[in-house]
Amino acid sequence: MTKRMIELITGGARSGKSQFAEDLLQGEGSVTYIASSEVRDEEMALRVKKHQDRRPREWKTWESPLKLGDCPYDTDHYLMDCLTLLTTNHLFHLLGSEDDLTPEILEEAEKNTCQEILKLVTFAREKNKHLIFVTNEVGSGIVPENALSRAFRDLQGRVNQYVGNLVDRVYLVVCGQGLCIKK
Repeated sequence: MTKRMIELITGGARSGKSQFAEDLLQGEGSVTYIASSEVRDEEMALRVKKHQDRRPREWKTWESPLKLGDCPYDTDHYLMDCLTLLTTNHLFHLLGSEDDLTPEILEEAEKNTCQEILKLVTFAREKNKHLIFVTNEVGSGIVPENALSRAFRDLQGRVNQYVGNLVDRVYLVVCGQGLCIKK
């Protein structure tokens, strides 16, 4: 049996990461799309609808904003889009309505996010499944103006490094073009 890959697709906002990841699964019918977004406004609802309309109808979708280890579907391929929203969800779940961002909250959010990622990676390796993660490259822009944004950039950067070290292959997507940066 051929070992299936675990891959990470990263890039900036609107770089074409999700489309690139979906194209890697072109023609595959046995796919689960793991969606971490939470629809909280009309803009997000429109983004989610565009993603849904683009995906093949035979793909299964599992909406899970916090958990990755309990997927109810057994398919050959899994596409988790996206890690940035997963991290955001974990951070804001801990923050709640508080504005008091502490080092302990950041540490807990990182720990919880990485634990969920490891559960999915472990599952994929044990069951020989193809797994693709999508994430945003958050460290290439200017230093954010406010403390929460700077803390999130650092948090997501550490999560991305963690995943980059776990996976077999990493692609950087720019202008819709993927460049393999880890083989």
